Amino acid sequence: MNTMELIAPCHFGLEAVLKREITDLGYDISQVEDGRVTFIGDAEAIARINIWSRTAERVLLKIGSFDAYTWDDLFEGTKALDWEKYIPKDGRFWVTKASSIKSKLFSPSDIQSIMKKAMVEKMKETYHVERFEESGTDFPIRVFIYKDKVTVGLDTTGDSLHKRGYRLLTAKAPIAENLAAALIMLTPWRGDRIFIDPFCGSGTFPIEAALMAANIAPGLNREFRACDWEHIIAPRIWKDAYDEARDMVNLDVKTDIQGYDIDDEMVRTARENAKLAGVEGLIHFQRRDVSDLSHPGKYGFIITNPPYGERIGADDDLAELYDIIGQRFKSLDSFSLYMITSYEEAEKAIGRKADKNRKIYNGMLQTRFYSFMGPKPPARARD
Repeated sequence: MNTMELIAPCHFGLEAVLKREITDLGYDISQVEDGRVTFIGDAEAIARINIWSRTAERVLLKIGSFDAYTWDDLFEGTKALDWEKYIPKDGRFWVTKASSIKSKLFSPSDIQSIMKKAMVEKMKETYHVERFEESGTDFPIRVFIYKDKVTVGLDTTGDSLHKRGYRLLTAKAPIAENLAAALIMLTPWRGDRIFIDPFCGSGTFPIEAALMAANIAPGLNREFRACDWEHIIAPRIWKDAYDEARDMVNLDVKTDIQGYDIDDEMVRTARENAKLAGVEGLIHFQRRDVSDLSHPGKYGFIITNPPYGERIGADDDLAELYDIIGQRFKSLDSFSLYMITSYEEAEKAIGRKADKNRKIYNGMLQTRFYSFMGPKPPARARD
């Protein structure tokens, strides 16, 4: 089967996690840049990465790249690409997003307009028509310009991959599903280990953990834009990829995954979301204040997105809250604590310097993912 370059954007700071995920799925990486990973794959790879990736935002089929220093360069470079290989005569095509960093061309709206005109001109020449009805399948295009290098890709995904389909109800400031999954993957946690989120909100962290434990592909219960591109990806390829994912589900796995929240409504929401995700039997949700955080087990993991910034208000309130987190963590003397927060005094309030401190962008907000590692369990406990 013909191979092609595919691009998977991700949250800034999590490129290494996505790279490992794509490699584990059997594909070769060709380039890693800020916020995206490029790899080599075929039509099957488009289906499998869309269905299986827990950390990517979407999968783009790379159409090409070229240098552009002027608007004429952008027009001619776009027109020179082989659009006819991908977009049929009745295809509906547009530049859905354009971004530009450290480049002479920086207006997203102008980039979108000029590239659309260039594509129309190329399609006119290819199909020998003067007007396009664009009544067929959608072909959204995404464009990155970095240091005057234009990279163009067809969006095979549609709605972002973080939209698993289970989170119909959310907390006030929910963490994106793919970000939550990536943060869990930055820890040594595995499905047979204790997992606690004392600020579970709508349940994203525990649900993503349960999906991992049961080996449920995050895209198993949704469709993707390229499902309609039968001239690029045959329907049997999608069927085989979905069948593979279904065959690998293991709901008999034994788990100890717990989610707590002080808000009764959030606990109910989390339970409903877990039910929609098909993992309600793998998670225990409970109304519980963080000051009551405890567990009889050993060598567990606290992985959480505690309140910070606009989610709670005054710095004094934050200091008190994080002090409580630190006290409860200290009482669980064999546990490890991992948390994402923008609160700059987090380590001071916890009462300990983090073993690792990684900068992560949660949307446009710069945060830190702190790793406070507990002792390693004895070999028997790890088995």
